Amino acid sequence: MDALPFDDSRRLTGPNLYFAGSGAVLETLGEGADDPAAWAGWRERVQRMGAALGWPVHTVMVRPHPGGAALAFTAPGDGLYAATEINEWAWLSQRRAFVLHAPGHPAAWDEASAQHTLAAMVADEANPRLQALQAQAVARGVPVLADDDALTLGLGEGGQTWPINALPEVADVHWSALHAIPTAMVTGTNGKTTTVRLLAAMLRAHGLRSGHSCTDGVFVAGEQIASGDFSGPGGARAVLRDRRVQAAVLETARGGMLRRGLVLPRVDAAAVTNVSDDHFGEYGIFDIDALVDAKLTVARALDASGMLVLNADDARLAARGEALPCRFAWFARDHDHPRLRAHRALGGATCGVRDGQLHLASGDDVVAIADITTMPLADGGMADYNLGNAAAASLLAQALGVPPATNAGVLSRFGSEPGDNPGRLQRRSFGGLRLLLDYAHNPEGLRGLLRVARAGGPKRLGLVLGQAGNRGDDDIRALAGVAADARPDLVVLKDIDGFIRGRETGEVAQVIGDELRRRGLHDDQLRICLPELGAVRELLSWSQPGDVLVLPIHALDAKAEVQSLLDSLASSGWQAGDPLA
Repeated sequence: MDALPFDDSRRLTGPNLYFAGSGAVLETLGEGADDPAAWAGWRERVQRMGAALGWPVHTVMVRPHPGGAALAFTAPGDGLYAATEINEWAWLSQRRAFVLHAPGHPAAWDEASAQHTLAAMVADEANPRLQALQAQAVARGVPVLADDDALTLGLGEGGQTWPINALPEVADVHWSALHAIPTAMVTGTNGKTTTVRLLAAMLRAHGLRSGHSCTDGVFVAGEQIASGDFSGPGGARAVLRDRRVQAAVLETARGGMLRRGLVLPRVDAAAVTNVSDDHFGEYGIFDIDALVDAKLTVARALDASGMLVLNADDARLAARGEALPCRFAWFARDHDHPRLRAHRALGGATCGVRDGQLHLASGDDVVAIADITTMPLADGGMADYNLGNAAAASLLAQALGVPPATNAGVLSRFGSEPGDNPGRLQRRSFGGLRLLLDYAHNPEGLRGLLRVARAGGPKRLGLVLGQAGNRGDDDIRALAGVAADARPDLVVLKDIDGFIRGRETGEVAQVIGDELRRRGLHDDQLRICLPELGAVRELLSWSQPGDVLVLPIHALDAKAEVQSLLDSLASSGWQAGDPLA
C-alpha cells in the first residue's frame, strides 16, 4: 500500500498555533505536499464539505514549512473527530490517493458517499447538552474545561466536574457557586519548571492554596499528587479540576500546545521565558522563528485584562511578541534595558537587575526585591539564567495580585532547601566534591550550567552527558559542542532512560562521543555507561577531592535513584577517591 500523503492528523481542542478556537490540523507529506495549487484544492473541499454538512468553517489556513504545510481549520468542540476525517478526506481527494481508503472512512473518490459518511460521524459525535452548558457558561463568564471524559465548569475550588456521558441540564447547575481562580501559564525553552515552582511558592506565601503542573508532576499546596511529565494538557486539567486549588500555575510545553492546543481559552497571565533551538522537525516546526510563534500561542489565552510576560533579552521573542494585541510586562538582566525603560515610561511593569539588586517596577514605582549575591537561586550571581526565571515569576505574581514584599521574601529563601527546586541547579557538597544536578536538556541550558560549574577558577570537571533520541544528529552534536567548550576532564556518555525514542541503545552516546573527539577530547577523557545511575557511579568512582561533577539527569526514576545514592554517600562519610559500595 502507498504511504499516506500526510502525517500527524490531529484534533486541536483549544487555542493553538493556527487560530484561537478548536479545530483540526494535518501535516502534508510526499509528492505535492508543498504545492500551493494542491493546498487551494484542499481548502475548497473543506469549505464545500462544511457547507454541505451545515457546519460552517470559519477559519481555514495553510502554514507552509520546509517540504510541506500544516493544513488547519476551525471546528466545534463536539465535532473534532469528524473534523480530522474531513481534513484527511479533503487532502486525499485532492491528491487522488484513492487506494488508501479504509472501511468506515469517507471515500476519497466519491464525494456524495463521503458526505453521507461524514454526516453520520458529525451526528454521532454531536453533544447538544454539552453545547448548551458551554454556551450558558460563556454567557455567565464561567470557565469551561472539557475533554473526552469530563466537563468542568469553573476551576479549582470554584469548579464542578461531570462525566461527559452524564451531563446535567442547564437548569440543574448551581451556577452561583462556579467561578474562575487566578491562573498563569509558563512556557519557553529553558526555565519553565523553575519559574512555575517559584510562582507557586509566591502564591502560597500570599495565602493561596496553589496547584501547579510541571515536568516532574502535579502538586497541590506544595505536596506532590502525581509523578511524571505533566507539562501538557493532562497535567493542567489535573490541577484545574482539584477542588482544593485556589490559584493555578501551568507549565505549558511546546509539544502539548502543538499537539492539542491550550487547555484553557483564557488565563490571567502567561510568560515565555526564552526560545532557543530545540525540538526541530516535529509538528511542522523547523526553525527558530516557527518555534517562537509556537511558544507565543499562550498569548491567545489572554484577553484585554491579561498580562503577557516576555524576555526582552531574547531579540526574536521580543520582536515577534511585541506585535501581539495584549498587555505586556518585560524582564531583562539589565533594569535599564531600552525596552524596559520605554515600557516604564508608559506606566508598564518590568523586572531587571541594577547595582546587584533585582528591581520590580510598575511605571515610576520601583522596588528592590532581591540581592542577587544572596539569592539562593542565583548562586552568588553566577546562575544568571535563574535571574530571568526569578524576574518572570515576580512579574507573573504581581499580575496575579501578589505584593512585592511577598515576592521578596520568597526570593530570599527559595532554592536553599533541596525540596524547593529538585533537579534544577541543585548544589551539593560532600566528600571533597562540589556537585551540580540539573535538567540541562539542550545546548543553552547546558551552557549555563557549565558556566556555573567553571566559576571560581580551574578545577577538574566531570560530566555525564546524554540526549533524547528524538533530537536530530545536528542537535545532538550541538549539545556535545557546548560540553567540549567547557574543557571537561571526563565525560561519561549515557542514554536517557525511557527516552531512546526510535534509536538503538547507545546510538545517541555514539554521536556525542564522535563529536567530542572531533572537538579535541581524547579517548581517555570519554567513557560509556548507558544507564543514568551507572553513569553517575562511574563519575563518582573517577572523582578526587576538589573536583566538580555536573550531573544532568532526566528520567524521573533515575533522578530518585541518583538522589538516594548521593544521600547515602553523604550520610556515610564517603570521600572522593574511596571505593563505592
